[in-house]
Amino acid sequence: MIIGIPKEIKTDEYRVSLPPHGVRELVAHGHHVLVQKSAGEGSSFSDDEYIAVGAEIVDTAEEAWSRANMVIKVKEPQPSEYPYMREDLVLFTYLHLAAEEKLTHAMIESGVTGVAYETVTDHEGRLPLLEPMSEVAGRMATQVAAQYLTKHLGGRGMLLGGVPGVPAANVVVLGGGTVGTNAAKIALGMGANVTLLDINIERLRYLDDVMHGRFQTLYSNAANIAEAIRTADVVIGAVLIVGAKAPHLIKRDMLPNMKNGSVIVDVAVDQGGCVETTRPTTHSNPTYVIDGVVHYGVANMPGAVPRTSSFALSNATLRYAIKLADLGLTEALKSDPGLAAGLNIYQGKVTHPAVAETFDLPLTQVEMVL
Repeated sequence: MIIGIPKEIKTDEYRVSLPPHGVRELVAHGHHVLVQKSAGEGSSFSDDEYIAVGAEIVDTAEEAWSRANMVIKVKEPQPSEYPYMREDLVLFTYLHLAAEEKLTHAMIESGVTGVAYETVTDHEGRLPLLEPMSEVAGRMATQVAAQYLTKHLGGRGMLLGGVPGVPAANVVVLGGGTVGTNAAKIALGMGANVTLLDINIERLRYLDDVMHGRFQTLYSNAANIAEAIRTADVVIGAVLIVGAKAPHLIKRDMLPNMKNGSVIVDVAVDQGGCVETTRPTTHSNPTYVIDGVVHYGVANMPGAVPRTSSFALSNATLRYAIKLADLGLTEALKSDPGLAAGLNIYQGKVTHPAVAETFDLPLTQVEMVL
């Protein structure tokens, strides 16, 4: 199979879908890998490193897309990449289609087949391709919040962990999955007071046990959320509904009840955000203020630490990429129901229920296309 690795073009995105060691594995399996010139530079991988492991360097994105049977990316295609999508192409990347109506329709019209990292599951129902970036984003969320609590960046002028004799900041985490757990860990490590909310009582019991009761757990409902954010210095949105748009847990009319200079970091922004006032921002222009509350809505947070993120992502995606390349799409999906769960669009047909429901589109069952 011919596999294309184009350079990421989303604003401030420096990750690459496969580092040289991943390309080496695909080449060892007999596949031909096209890497767009300088695709790895943002993650400190040179073209020479790719050449050394058997890749072919191509000058343009068009060539990386047009010659490939499968394109492996990090982020969803940007509008300038829509013309490259075609019926006989498999696209393997993060898609987050429930928050991307224009992209959804562009993929349908092009006939491309899209396998989304974020909806692939393992045998225990977990999300193995979302998890590594969720770990990075969760850990970064607390670091970012600590930074924007400083006065010169619009915050309350607080040190997250306080000092002896001075209270630490109150951090509220909405969601107890991978993002929320990692955010809570870092916040605790920095000395903050942490409250974590989730609708899964068993998950709250588990986190309370493994964290030895070091933070407060609350059942997530409207009353508890409203009370928690009223006293919060930092709120981290870590909500995920697989393949679907995130629910708005913090409404616009709740902001005046929050502290002036408090900080919201909405990691769910790439799924539409769990805060009604959240909108996507970029690393070069990451924040804005509404009702005195600093909003951070960068939709590709792991892109700020691209080398770490590229290694972590490829550690998870590579075995699936090899399976798709070795067996071809149909046989690969038949052999692995978890990978089949990643199929969001097949040759113009929507195959993921959450995407179809979000945009009121006809749903084609995965079993039908296989």
